[in-house]
Amino acid sequence: MAAAAWGRRLPRAWLRRCGPDCPRAPRAAGAPPGTRPSLCCRSAGPGRGRHYRAALCVEPKQPLAVEEVGPRPVRPHEVRVDVHFCGVNFADILVCRGQYQEKPQLPFTPGMEFSGIVLETGADVSTVKEGDRVIGVSGFNGMAEECIIDQKTLWQIPEGVSLREAATLPVSYGTALLALEHRACTQPGETVLVTAAAGATGLAVIDVATNILQAKVIAAVGSDEKCQLVMQKGAQSVVNYSQGGLKEAVRKLVGSVGVNVVIDTVGGDVFLEALRSLAWEGRIVVVGFAGGTIASVPANLLLLKNVSAMGLYWSRYKEQNFPIFSRTLSSALQYCQQGRIQPHIGAVFKLEKVNDAFLHVIQRKSTGKVLISLK
Repeated sequence: MAAAAWGRRLPRAWLRRCGPDCPRAPRAAGAPPGTRPSLCCRSAGPGRGRHYRAALCVEPKQPLAVEEVGPRPVRPHEVRVDVHFCGVNFADILVCRGQYQEKPQLPFTPGMEFSGIVLETGADVSTVKEGDRVIGVSGFNGMAEECIIDQKTLWQIPEGVSLREAATLPVSYGTALLALEHRACTQPGETVLVTAAAGATGLAVIDVATNILQAKVIAAVGSDEKCQLVMQKGAQSVVNYSQGGLKEAVRKLVGSVGVNVVIDTVGGDVFLEALRSLAWEGRIVVVGFAGGTIASVPANLLLLKNVSAMGLYWSRYKEQNFPIFSRTLSSALQYCQQGRIQPHIGAVFKLEKVNDAFLHVIQRKSTGKVLISLK
């Protein structure tokens, strides 16, 4: 079913890139012209030297393949991590469709965030050591049993936080903290409207807004089942926008005053109705377009109520403002250790079921974070 949803599956032999002398995975005859040479155990050098499994995107909009690949040596500033869990994000699906802002060269392994244990460190690495438990922000290569990553984008997991819990934090809670604190400057007692509130980012926004910032949350979702979940997770009010307009539903809850902050991951008409629900000097933060439509902002709405519309491209902070990027991840780990936030894991899939995990998200069956287990 998952393969059918993604399209035609490529022959497995095309995905093995080792040279003719490799006893584990000889290159298949008839591989398609232009196939990039990839990692091979012959070129691994003095690394761990063992093959490991990875999810590979070989062609956009096609099912991922789980194949053995060969390792490479770690560079002086790099760390080899034994990956235990990797988060599944909508961005992973978009990049595998060729629809994301970043377009890695094929073939590539998706996966933006992971948790695991350090296997090996490069000569210049000083921040972690072999055996440390870490989370990493990897760009797109986390859905593999091993991942090589720059030491700069690893954070040690504190005692009391499991590898499973830790894997949920970077994207969802990093986004929630940046959106609420850095972009919207949310204050205690303010009202926050969050769309797609039962998703991983939505539930993180509820968690951070209520338990860290002492704000009030209106959660907008698309089903009665999700209404129950977001109320259990701390939302003060809930709106089911599959049953009517969002703006009118919010008006019934807060009157004509409106909400102070909107965190929107949906886009389209939902974004426009949320924008119209803002109070005087309200702030709306655009996080994504899960609904598939990018709305145009009517500038007159910004003028009439002196409201602000702003964007949040989470991973861009890694390049543009790394100190605040790092601080949000450190804060998320600290809050989790203190029990002040409670990440919600909706489903866990084994690596060989990665296409089912993607389909689970595509069909909007997911709540909270979906994880890939590599163990």
